[in-house]
Amino acid sequence: MKDQCRELVLVDFSEAIFVARRNLKDAGNALFFMGDLKRLPFRAQFADFLYCLGVLHHLPADALAEVRALKTYASTLLVYLYYALDNRPIYFRGPLAAVTGLRNLVSKIRNPFFRLSFSWSVVVLVYLPLVGLGLALNPVGLASFVPLYEGYHGKSLQGIRQDVYDRFFTRIEQRFSRKQIMALEDTFSKVTVSDHLPYWHFLCQQ
Repeated sequence: MKDQCRELVLVDFSEAIFVARRNLKDAGNALFFMGDLKRLPFRAQFADFLYCLGVLHHLPADALAEVRALKTYASTLLVYLYYALDNRPIYFRGPLAAVTGLRNLVSKIRNPFFRLSFSWSVVVLVYLPLVGLGLALNPVGLASFVPLYEGYHGKSLQGIRQDVYDRFFTRIEQRFSRKQIMALEDTFSKVTVSDHLPYWHFLCQQ
């Protein structure tokens, strides 16, 4: 984004904001703030465009209510929230319930060695076999029926491992259907939900 805008304002609640500052040390148009998304220190409509990707569904607050609140700061918002697998067959949604139960247990374990070992084990024993199955079925047009394939084929091992870590070691995980997201039309004049990965990412316009 640094090459696409006149000024880039970045906000993070954690010390990750210092990592962003280090990564963008040569970007003279970037400003960095450690702050709470729910208490942003900015005036109304300070930005032309605001994006929040993969954050709101991990907050201890209704993510859709937070999307509505962000309308204060920009006329156009791009948001990504975990989807409720509402565009997937039932055999996708069944394992999600089991994964959620497991996440509720392991997310309480703080030991770094356990977290590293567990995340790599899930990569090797679950994600890679499913991606491999999808690759095998792709020539006959059946890859889309394999869970995880569409989102992870072609992705690096480290990238998959990071996603597994985020999935299992975050205590709060909200999921939303397309219908729930479209209900944001009570606040925005137009809500456009993408039909492409990642589900669901959507654009809200005043």
